[in-house]
Amino acid sequence: MVKVITYGTYDLLHYGHIRLLERAKALGDYLIVGVTADNFDRARGKINVQQSLIERIDAVKATGIADEIIVEEYEGQKIDDIKRYNIDIFTVGSDWVGKFDYLKEYCKVVYLERTQGVSSSELRSEKRDVKLGVVGESFLVNKIIHEGGFVNGLSISGIYISDRFFLSDSLADSSLITDNYDELLKNSDAIYVLSHPREHFSLIEQALSQKKHVLCESPIATTLHDWQTLSQIATKEHCVLMDGIKTAYSLAYYHLILLVKSGRIGDIVSIDATCTSMEDLNKRKHEKMSTAWNSLCSWGPIALLPVFQLLGTNYKYRYMASRMMENHDDFDEFTNIVFVYDHAVANVKVGKAVKSEGELIISGTKGYIYVPAPWWKTDYFELRYENPADNKRYFYQLEGEGIRYELVSFLKSIASNKSFSYVDQNYSEAVIRLIEDFYKKKNLIII
Repeated sequence: MVKVITYGTYDLLHYGHIRLLERAKALGDYLIVGVTADNFDRARGKINVQQSLIERIDAVKATGIADEIIVEEYEGQKIDDIKRYNIDIFTVGSDWVGKFDYLKEYCKVVYLERTQGVSSSELRSEKRDVKLGVVGESFLVNKIIHEGGFVNGLSISGIYISDRFFLSDSLADSSLITDNYDELLKNSDAIYVLSHPREHFSLIEQALSQKKHVLCESPIATTLHDWQTLSQIATKEHCVLMDGIKTAYSLAYYHLILLVKSGRIGDIVSIDATCTSMEDLNKRKHEKMSTAWNSLCSWGPIALLPVFQLLGTNYKYRYMASRMMENHDDFDEFTNIVFVYDHAVANVKVGKAVKSEGELIISGTKGYIYVPAPWWKTDYFELRYENPADNKRYFYQLEGEGIRYELVSFLKSIASNKSFSYVDQNYSEAVIRLIEDFYKKKNLIII
């Protein structure tokens, strides 16, 4: 029996894919098809895949051509598979000529001519681009514009910003800038809101009321009432309303969460998350305090992410203490939050005028996860045990700090009319509840 193996993403399966599979099958007696996993595609920089792994596997299975389907999950797997399945022929499309010659040491390599005139990339590009408008006073505007260029199906329609100080030199005089929010909404299908949290409600309400999808830098609102109102409008208008937290889309962080949930460190007993940055808040020359995000709004949504995603939002007790900026009783220079759960505790520290080690430690009954500073931008973390010989290090490529993957999830949510967000509504509500308590000085100790 001659065994043949081939690999592909098989996104939006089309006639070209089917012809390639048929010709691969004709090379032997038994065809194994490797479908690349979502995370492996992301690690290779392939971020515009439209369908989930299950959908793509089902599509290949439905052709009836493959005798066996496997999932490709890591670099170097092709050699392992060739050995494991006693493969005689490895085959792939001719656009990869020479790329897999190294496999000739293990089996015969055949490059097949692709069917001309059709590709998944062309099918994806046929869909109308989502025009995204960017709103708000933040240096993050520059990153959103830059990372948006990597996302297929997305184009930047404009920038609504009151102070060009926040823009890079290449954008400061850009024709994309407008001082009319209504005009931006008119020219956009969706809006990315980066304004001060106090302004989120009015900007988002106006956008949703005009049937514009919204991706908002978390927190979406500063009161539960405002958040519930916006959620109701989004549902009524069939619009996507999504938290923007780029860390949630970082490949390393995503794998870390899956690893912990799989039980590799046992039961979670404690989580310590710290996010701080040093800013001279008293000597701002270009930014008014009214546009400055306080510590809890700036860092809270990120620092709370692993706590709420791993321990949930139904904590038994919460303790919060803040050091306030002089003459600004709504602006915390530093805040410490302690959560007590039934079988675990969490300690969160955030600050914009206090510096600490920005690490993440998740402790369990079998071992612990250590993520060095700055953990919210990590491409590396360690799994540690009592016996150092059992420790393991994990390395992942970090591209765009997770922003491009966040934008892809936003587009998929718009296209499918269902959520592809990596953070759920329970998280959004819990974060906003904390922020509302902070502004109301509810169960808050001032230090």
